[in-house]
Amino acid sequence: MNKLILKVAVIAAALWVTIWIIDGLTFDGSWVQFVLIALIFGVVNSVIRPVAKIVSLPIIILTLGLGALVINGLTFWFVAWLSGPEVLDLGFASTGFWASFFGAIVMALASSVLNRFVKNSRR
Repeated sequence: MNKLILKVAVIAAALWVTIWIIDGLTFDGSWVQFVLIALIFGVVNSVIRPVAKIVSLPIIILTLGLGALVINGLTFWFVAWLSGPEVLDLGFASTGFWASFFGAIVMALASSVLNRFVKNSRR
């Protein structure tokens, strides 16, 4: 249970940094909505993204891995759409694919740094 809470906290912190850095991403809601968005990111990253990567493996190989960046951008965009006013209305929005694409890159970097920090602090 503690591990799950820690993962959601890392995702939420990385998302906060991403929204702060990328212009096309906005959040207008409560902290509960923010935690729900982090949970959605966790589910999408552990269920949908791996399936999408397996299905698009030939494209990823042909593009020497650049296709994986597009998959990450699309999954980020999907979460923004799912959390947006059209579906769940959690207050998170993206202005388009490019904001989501760069948001996915920033979020991956921020998550990597935060996960490394968390792993080093647990030793």
